[in-house]
Amino acid sequence: MFRFKTIFICYVILTSIGLTGCGSSGVLPEATTRASLTTDVNDYQYLIGPGDSLTIFVWRNPEVSGSFIVRPDGKVTTALVEDIDVAGRTPTMLAREIEEQLSVYINNPRVTVSVNNFSGPLSEQVRVIGEATNPSAVSYTEHMTLLDLMIAVGGLTEFADGNNAKLVRVINNKQTTFDIAIDDLIRDGDITQNVDMLPGDIVIIPEAWF
Repeated sequence: MFRFKTIFICYVILTSIGLTGCGSSGVLPEATTRASLTTDVNDYQYLIGPGDSLTIFVWRNPEVSGSFIVRPDGKVTTALVEDIDVAGRTPTMLAREIEEQLSVYINNPRVTVSVNNFSGPLSEQVRVIGEATNPSAVSYTEHMTLLDLMIAVGGLTEFADGNNAKLVRVINNKQTTFDIAIDDLIRDGDITQNVDMLPGDIVIIPEAWF
């Protein structure tokens, strides 16, 4: 019954994000000082997402500068340009795109974009479901590990079976499921169970079978 429940939860979550299958794979490597999905992940850059608060500064044009909240559709509207797609872009990329659009109205515009509140796109968030104290979607931060993630969600509940938790990750467009031992990590202090988290990861923590 316990195994069926875990598989069913996994199936529901993966179906909701367009993936199928819940088979386990090899053991994840221990956490390092750098995330380990690809060789260029060390160059991780934050991507803007719905709910982010942006400050768009146009040099010498304060009337078109200001603070903007990214709408759920991933767009913002400024004084001169309506419905700018901003989600999924880095602040620098967005600044260059705004410069191009403002050049219709302003001679040689210079734009700076900064992010004041961080949510990020859903594809960049790490989701924790099941028997965490505060199951939630957590914005990925560079070098995030499993221990960092568990601190963010408040650890395990008293009913959690942390050593039967699963980590669901997409690698090369294919979903792979790994076994992770959260009990050993946070209750026994076994730091060898700490692993790197990556954008889009899903952690499933089942209830203990008594």
